[in-house]
Amino acid sequence: MPGPGMTAPRFQQLTRAEALGLLGSVGVGRIVFTHQALPAIRPVSHLIDGGQVIIRGNADAGLSSALDTVVAYEADVVSESGQVSWSVIVTGVARRLRAGPALTRYEELLRPWTPGEPGGDYVVRIHPELVTGFSLVEKVEKKEPDAGVGA
Repeated sequence: MPGPGMTAPRFQQLTRAEALGLLGSVGVGRIVFTHQALPAIRPVSHLIDGGQVIIRGNADAGLSSALDTVVAYEADVVSESGQVSWSVIVTGVARRLRAGPALTRYEELLRPWTPGEPGGDYVVRIHPELVTGFSLVEKVEKKEPDAGVGA
C-alpha cells in the first residue's frame, strides 16, 4: 500500500529499444518452443547482437525442435521480495548458426547454461519479429498543492 503522498507502483510498456536493452543486461532467459507436439521451455544463455537474440543451449534439451520454427524467448528480473521488476518477450524464427566467424565469436562469448552436458550444443539466432516488455515504475511522490498559493 502506498504511503501518504506516494502513488502505487504500476507497469509501464517498454519500447522495442528499451526491451532489447534490458534483455541484453542479463545473461540467461528461457526459450519457448514446441517439442513432440507439446510446449517446452528451456533455460539458455543469451546475448543481444545487432538487435538479434543469440542463444546457446544443449541439443539434449530438445532444442533441435526449436530450429527453423517460430519461438518465444523470455527473460525477466525479479526482486528479492518476489516483485517483477521487468519482463521482456521476443518472438521470431530460430535459426542455427553452423559455421563461420560469427559462430566462433558467439561460442567464445556464450557458455552453455548447464556446462558439461553430453551431446553438444547449438548456437541459435532469433530474429525478433515481435518484441514486448514491461517494467515496474516505482512509487513516486505526488505533488501536493502549495498551501501558500492564492491565500
